[in-house]
Amino acid sequence: MDRRSFLSGLVLFLTACAPRMRSITIGSKNFTEQLVLGELLAQYLASVCHAPVERRFYLAGTYICHQALLTRRIDVYVEYTGTALAAILKQNASGDSQAVYQQVREDYRRKFGLDVMPPLGFNNTFAMVMRGDDARRLGVSTLSQLASVRPQLRLGVGYEFLERQDGYKGLVSTYRLKFAEAPRVMDLGLLYRALQNKSVDVVAGNNTDGLIAALGLVVLADDKHYFPPYDAVPIVCPQVFQECPAAKGAFERLAGRITADDMREMNYAVDGEKKDAAEVARAFLLREHLV
Repeated sequence: MDRRSFLSGLVLFLTACAPRMRSITIGSKNFTEQLVLGELLAQYLASVCHAPVERRFYLAGTYICHQALLTRRIDVYVEYTGTALAAILKQNASGDSQAVYQQVREDYRRKFGLDVMPPLGFNNTFAMVMRGDDARRLGVSTLSQLASVRPQLRLGVGYEFLERQDGYKGLVSTYRLKFAEAPRVMDLGLLYRALQNKSVDVVAGNNTDGLIAALGLVVLADDKHYFPPYDAVPIVCPQVFQECPAAKGAFERLAGRITADDMREMNYAVDGEKKDAAEVARAFLLREHLV
């Protein structure tokens, strides 16, 4: 065998024997913001880890995504600290943003063996939203003021909000609210359509929903500070860092990079301008020089 053939054979042997990273699977819940964040992480980690990425989006709600992580059906998804504390850890979601984040990070590592990465930079708290003309006509700008007009209003909520510890029951108790009828439960993606066509009068949306400004809606101030911090944080199976050590630094570079305004703009680009979520995520990554 000549020297060239020997070297070619050696390269082929070493390439075949080298460990190859399996694909990274990114999950998301079933609303626009989660789709955008899932796509953003998928593109970002693909460029950092040089590995194939699978997408498992629209996985319903918090519990499904959490179970998917525990069973390794997914490797990463974005959760919100207040949601993790109340819905998964079953604890009172109170305290400032840093305290809630530290508690979630420590408990997820101890109980589940999962890594909670640094916050992405925005707090997506629940937002009780009304049509702007109704809010002005009724003179309502806070949730406390809503109590005086509540009997004539109908409420729309997502499935989780009705059952969560930090959801409907605590809200109506804190503000002494009683609506015209039982809350109408629907997919999160239908809430603003129901508000727009006047099927409901108030909805439990999210602070970073892009359609709030676009539709001229009003967010009622949580003047009794019922809702806890909901900082967006990637939750990661630690095996990802074993297979792609560069991923940890990548998450650290992403920390604090997405503002609430950034998230609203991306959400509106998908919901209002009907742009593809992959295109919107790519534009953000390029603008921030992350890919």
